Amino acid sequence: MPRSVNHVASRARRKKILKLAKGSFGRRKNVWTVAKNSVEKGLQYAYRDRRNKKRSFRALWIQRINAGARLHGMSYSQFMGQMNKSGIELNRKVLADLAMNHPEAFKKVCESVR
Repeated sequence: MPRSVNHVASRARRKKILKLAKGSFGRRKNVWTVAKNSVEKGLQYAYRDRRNKKRSFRALWIQRINAGARLHGMSYSQFMGQMNKSGIELNRKVLADLAMNHPEAFKKVCESVR
């Protein structure tokens, strides 16, 4: 009896990877082994950087809050320490948005923290 190979499934697997490789340059988009390697590496980068994005946004929020707090005579650490003491539960994302786009509201927060 001849050997049975599931061409439908293996072709679908290859098509899936080649579809993900679309837009790449040179052999990366149409040669199976090269495309597979580049797609795997790209997915690794995507997984890693979804986590790094959270870090970099938090760092950005901290910088914005620090700049806003210094306009009102406090450092970031003093401001956040007093926020925790006073029991105001605003997260860094919201505070950074207030500091950037609504300076009057941020000023009120600074005054209530003091």
